[in-house]
Amino acid sequence: NKKAFVELLFWKSPAAVREMTEGYSSLREGEGAGRSRVPPWTPQQEQELRELYWKYKEVEGSEDVIAAILAHLPAPGRTRRQVVKQLVRL
Repeated sequence: NKKAFVELLFWKSPAAVREMTEGYSSLREGEGAGRSRVPPWTPQQEQELRELYWKYKEVEGSEDVIAAILAHLPAPGRTRRQVVKQLVRL
């Protein structure tokens, strides 16, 4: 590609540089940036999240609802940010 030098003018991640050098279909699923993807929420996990939210939403003296949810969430490895994002989505 004669115009590949234009791509070098913009910031690239290591995965994008690898694609440029090895070909744009070189990344297989499960490699590069896709590897860090969070697992999707199952319907059962969503239901548990809803129940925990409604349980801890109105508890007096509990200012941090998300911390209470994280402490009782059966799905290990979920971060505070993931829980908040999912609650907003729901």
